[in-house]
Amino acid sequence: MIQDKVFLDFKIYPPEAQAVGQFDGGRITEIKPLGFPHESPTISNLGPLFYWAWATAKGYGKIALHPHQAFEIMSYALEGEIGHYDSLGNRSRVQAGGAQVIQAGSGISHEEETMGEFTDFFQIWFDPDTQKTIHNNPTYNEFKSDDFLIEYQDGVSLKTVLGKESPIDLESEVIMKDISIEKDRQFQYSLNQNRTLAVVIIFGTGILFDQQTGAKHHIHKQDFAVIHAKQRGDISIQADSNSLLRMAIIEVPAQVDYPLYRNR
Repeated sequence: MIQDKVFLDFKIYPPEAQAVGQFDGGRITEIKPLGFPHESPTISNLGPLFYWAWATAKGYGKIALHPHQAFEIMSYALEGEIGHYDSLGNRSRVQAGGAQVIQAGSGISHEEETMGEFTDFFQIWFDPDTQKTIHNNPTYNEFKSDDFLIEYQDGVSLKTVLGKESPIDLESEVIMKDISIEKDRQFQYSLNQNRTLAVVIIFGTGILFDQQTGAKHHIHKQDFAVIHAKQRGDISIQADSNSLLRMAIIEVPAQVDYPLYRNR
């Protein structure tokens, strides 16, 4: 009987199940919740969410100039400061809470730097209809922390990074929020049918509850949770009583109406 009521499919990938990488002689290291196709054989794709890396550096580090085409690429600073230079002549730095966004179009090359004593950031790639976007002119935009809307409700901080009310306008259909939940508080989230929610735990511990079945899934720092809605379902996210819980969530359609790059 319980199986008939399962609307949401939960999978939790601990850090040891994720891919890793490094740059600049190991000055920048990465754990990859969602790696490139040859790095994450257990996850073929999550709709238009193509790649998600969590990079860390102690001191200065550099990822040398390299090219991109068609994809939409966002670097989101968690701590410290990240620098950017590209072949369009843009030079910029953003600090914690800010984002750098490349819409690569017909082609752009860029390099990245980590500044200061400690830097922590996400780099996330989205897969738009690349057969169309490859004909667009490439663009680069930066966004400061103050550019983003933050809402507060009953012990929960909700920052809209991507989606409605975000200053970032992507071709890809995606919602991203940076969420902090105070100790022993809860946040409710509804996921519609044929949508996928990807969750990275930035710090803290807590529990994901499937409200339909009562199933509990414990989450810890650097865990990657993937939740797929077979039918519409409700999720409760609770911080443990001894820990503030911070996470980034990305919601995307499970399928899109154009060919995805890694499926070609």
